[in-house]
Amino acid sequence: MQTSPRTPGTAIHDLARCLHRLPPSCGPVRLIGVDGHAGSGKTTFAGHLAAELGGAPVLHLDDIASHEELFAWTGRLLREVIEPLRHGETARYFPYDWNARRFGPTRALPPAPVILMEGVGAGRRVLRPWLAGLLWMELPRDEAWTRGRGRDGAALGEFWDGWVPAERRHFAEDPSRPFADALVRQFPEGYEVLPGPSETSGPGRALTQGDGPSAVC
Repeated sequence: MQTSPRTPGTAIHDLARCLHRLPPSCGPVRLIGVDGHAGSGKTTFAGHLAAELGGAPVLHLDDIASHEELFAWTGRLLREVIEPLRHGETARYFPYDWNARRFGPTRALPPAPVILMEGVGAGRRVLRPWLAGLLWMELPRDEAWTRGRGRDGAALGEFWDGWVPAERRHFAEDPSRPFADALVRQFPEGYEVLPGPSETSGPGRALTQGDGPSAVC
């Protein structure tokens, strides 16, 4: 069914209200994954959503990955972030510096009612048991990659040449979109939030319902 974007800010406001109602999924935390192709607008959207959530922390998976481990960072994330949070403790991880090509000083991530985890692979199968909800940025991969290349410029052209096949392999082996609770589309005037393809959302996890535009909760 064709729908239209809501008034600017309305979709995110409704989504934030819905996320607060979800049961905790990782200790006391409602961990929300924001996944999608590189260049699809995950970081910008997560920033807007975090603000609507009253300043919710955002964990950027770019801080967890590295040049050598574009996608092989699951163990480190589970050890440094998921394990402490699920015990109600402050997580401590070492953000990767993509310019210096090394991990930096420790950064603390205390438990919070809602924590957003954004980045390619946020909805991978190993992480889904710890997610209260999974959001997918609905932008075709070629369009997202073109936008990402334009954003990063020629200086990162070589990086993108390696990234594209790596991301393609990742989603072929471990897709996220089929398990998304909601799809997020960006428009010049705001966002649209639509029901996701996931059929596993229980009564307490459903992020979307109804047939109207940007229906949430």
